Amino acid sequence: MKLYHFPISPNSRRVVAVLHHLKLECELQALDLSKGEQLQPDFLKLNPNHMIPTLVDNDFALWESNAIMQYLCSKVPGNSLWPADPKVQADISRWQFWQVGHFGSACGVFVFERVIKSAFNMGAANEQEIAKGEERFHRFAKVLEQHLSGREWLVGTAVTLADYSVGSWLALAGPAQYPMDGYPEIQRWYRNIEQLPAWKSSAL
Repeated sequence: MKLYHFPISPNSRRVVAVLHHLKLECELQALDLSKGEQLQPDFLKLNPNHMIPTLVDNDFALWESNAIMQYLCSKVPGNSLWPADPKVQADISRWQFWQVGHFGSACGVFVFERVIKSAFNMGAANEQEIAKGEERFHRFAKVLEQHLSGREWLVGTAVTLADYSVGSWLALAGPAQYPMDGYPEIQRWYRNIEQLPAWKSSAL
């Protein structure tokens, strides 16, 4: 298998963490987005969205990080990240969809304005966009904070794909300056993720 990724991307990092968690062998190929490597014809054949991560497994190319994570789990039957129980899988998927539709997009405003723009020399942060991002962030962070009260992990009693999917965005909370005050449960939960060997080793 081969994974095309961009090291600082939360979308990439959560897939790398799952690879490490499951102890799967996979070649990692970093793409330099600043040089437009994601726009090269060979890569566009694999992912017409020209986005990362993208997994290639022999003649099968798969994009969308959460789909990749579920696919990787299919290679290790009986793993705890994606238990066989359909209700548990549905609960994990619920949080993965929630991350894509809500929490990740809220965090993404801060990442783009305060990290990506600086790294790619795209000008100053747009404070109006950040203000909109703050409103959206608080709306969904409150949901996450309430759910985590009294829980170690998002689903069940062990780490699952849900934790890697949602938690991946918190790796950039410092550089992107998320408004994290008032969310002690989220901070506690992410500290648990930071202690996972697979998460530590995914910081390339």
